[in-house]
Amino acid sequence: MDMVLRAAFIYLILIVVFRISGRRTLLEMNSFDFILLLIISEACQQAILGEDFSAIGATISIVTLIGLDLVLSWLKDKYHIVWLAADGPPLLLVDDGKVLEMRLKRVKISHDDLLTSARKSDGILDLDHIRYAILEQNGKITIIPKKDQ
Repeated sequence: MDMVLRAAFIYLILIVVFRISGRRTLLEMNSFDFILLLIISEACQQAILGEDFSAIGATISIVTLIGLDLVLSWLKDKYHIVWLAADGPPLLLVDDGKVLEMRLKRVKISHDDLLTSARKSDGILDLDHIRYAILEQNGKITIIPKKDQ
C-alpha cells in the first residue's frame, strides 16, 4: 500500500509541476529537455519504488500510475473545473495579426518559438503574416495565416 501512495503522490506532484511550468514544456523537446526528462524519470522511479526493485513492485507502480491517469481523464470529462485546472483552455497568442506580448511572456514562449511554428506549419517567414496563433492544450501552436489581400 505504501508503494501505491508514493506513486499517487509523485503523480500529483508531476501534474502540478508540469502545469506550473507551462505548456511550453510540451513543445518539441531539445536534447536538454530530453536529458531532464530522463533524470526526472529516474528520480521518480526511485521515489516510487523505494527499496523494492522487484517486478511486482514495478507492476504495482505502473498499474497505479495508469489507474490515476484514467481517473484523472474521467474527472476531466465529467467536471469542467478539473479540465481547466489540469489542461486549461487553448490560449490565443496572436489576435488578428497583433502579437499578445503579455500572454507570450506568461507562457514563456518567445517570438522565435512562434515563428518556428509558423514556418513549420505554413511556411510563414514573418510574424506580420500570422492572423491567429493559438497555444493548444498539448503544447503545439496552431497558426492561421492572414489571407492575401
